[in-house]
Amino acid sequence: MAASGSNRPMESRTGRVKQRYNSKGERLVAGVVPLSADKSYVLMIQSTRRKGWVLPKGGWELDEECTEAAAREAWEEAGILVTIDYDLGDIEETSPRKKNSSSGKSKQKEAALYRFYEATVNSEEIEWPEKEKRERKWFTFAEAFEQLKDRPELQTALQRSTMKR
Repeated sequence: MAASGSNRPMESRTGRVKQRYNSKGERLVAGVVPLSADKSYVLMIQSTRRKGWVLPKGGWELDEECTEAAAREAWEEAGILVTIDYDLGDIEETSPRKKNSSSGKSKQKEAALYRFYEATVNSEEIEWPEKEKRERKWFTFAEAFEQLKDRPELQTALQRSTMKR
């Protein structure tokens, strides 16, 4: 990948018009476990919907390969340019799905199927699409695992990586 973010869009994709779903109706989500070159640290971002730290991830869209979606999410959410190293496989969502009652109607949040990739961070850019919404921070394995205690699917991705324990 390029060492500069200058050829990358400075606006995040939004909406679900191009969102991929599988035959079970699960939303397909691509993400990365972004590691330092020596695999001692993982870069995490602050969630915009929940409090706490998460791995960069988001919807896999119809006009891209899954690896491209994962790298795009790393760019949009964390401002990092990465090399995808390993496919960590599919991970079923195990978090309880919250009901959305904003319209007075009870609507179940859609289920998701995650595909994570281990990636090496090549560059942390100064400006990125979601800079105003998110912070980013490096964590050791133990710190990251604790931060993800309410997100078992993200803990699974971290555990599947070759990060130093």
